[in-house]
Amino acid sequence: MVETQEVIKYPLDDYLRTERLPHIWCPGCGIGMALQALLWSIKELHEQGVIDRKKVCFFTGIGCTARASGFVKFDAIHALHGRAIPVATGAKLGNPSLIPIVFSGDGDIAAIGGNHLLHAARRNFDILVVMINNMTYALTGGQLAPTTPTGVRSTTTPRGNPENVMDTTKFVASLRPNFVARYSVTQPTILRTVFKKALPKRGFRFIEVMSTCTEIFGRHTGFRDPYELYSRLKKICKIKKISSIDEIKYDWENEITCGTFIDKDDPSFLDMYFKMYKPRGMVYGES
Repeated sequence: MVETQEVIKYPLDDYLRTERLPHIWCPGCGIGMALQALLWSIKELHEQGVIDRKKVCFFTGIGCTARASGFVKFDAIHALHGRAIPVATGAKLGNPSLIPIVFSGDGDIAAIGGNHLLHAARRNFDILVVMINNMTYALTGGQLAPTTPTGVRSTTTPRGNPENVMDTTKFVASLRPNFVARYSVTQPTILRTVFKKALPKRGFRFIEVMSTCTEIFGRHTGFRDPYELYSRLKKICKIKKISSIDEIKYDWENEITCGTFIDKDDPSFLDMYFKMYKPRGMVYGES
């Protein structure tokens, strides 16, 4: 008699294109941890009746993080480099009932797509942007990114980065959209809770996720062991309550300030648009 092995189904299998696994991310990469937290939040919100998973759609640009669009079981678009936000904007305008999630890296969102980030936040446009920040252009070999900390070595700055670093969270917070937060893959339980809070909100929601990249960032900074890099990130990513965005720090040597910095419920772009223009045949929140 031939015994058959029981197939154990993972709780997130219904949210993943399992036929495309294993994924392409390197050992020690934090992208999978961030994606798992996001998928758990979608699953829980769907089961609670807060959102409809059929309305969720993913938009990514180019880079390591952007490869997630090929692994999630949602309608998804792998857009041009830096163009995930405008593509998500177009989808939301075309069908206001959608729940667009932009899930991409710091090189894609803060660098190539920085102008789109600026104006989407300024407009308080109704999308969730999750920026995975591994502080380098990892997919293309470790070139200097605007998020690479000052003084840190990269492929194109072998003696150290001479530039002032771009603190993307502080930059977005200055534009006062409805939700701005930064956490780390070393804080997975909190990250999951924050995703659950941001997803159902209206307006522009921005969550920066500090992540590990042992193969590229770690190689240049002397952290070739995944545990050592994870431990370093855990040490410097400090959750704090702030009274001013000026208190937000982005310092690889001392502190990367984490927390929820803006959480409000102002009228969003689509709220204002439907109020002012009342487009025929379209109702905000309905397909």
